[in-house]
Amino acid sequence: MTRPRARVRFNGDQVLGRTREGALRGLLLAAEHLLAASRAEVPIDEGTLERSGATSVDDANLVAAVSYDTPYARRVHEDLTARHSPGRKAKFLEDPAHREAAAMGEIIAAQVRRSLRG
Repeated sequence: MTRPRARVRFNGDQVLGRTREGALRGLLLAAEHLLAASRAEVPIDEGTLERSGATSVDDANLVAAVSYDTPYARRVHEDLTARHSPGRKAKFLEDPAHREAAAMGEIIAAQVRRSLRG
């Protein structure tokens, strides 16, 4: 009885490259998802704080960030005693980050899977 032969070629560098591209795309989409969720809770006076929200991705370290760039963003985020309009509150970034963690993980995973299909 003869055994069938098979030849397997593993393109590791290509697989790793595609995985990294998918992860970067997923990180950006996850950060944008978090930014949208946090904008729904950010306190609004004139809208400057809300408009200052931005996302960034560090390609080298596979890290994404959501930030608000006003001199008072940190103070507004941390001041639990301040009054805000209904639906707006302190911890406008931290709370959505905890609440949306699973969804953001799924966004990243979906992009990695998609990158490996093509």
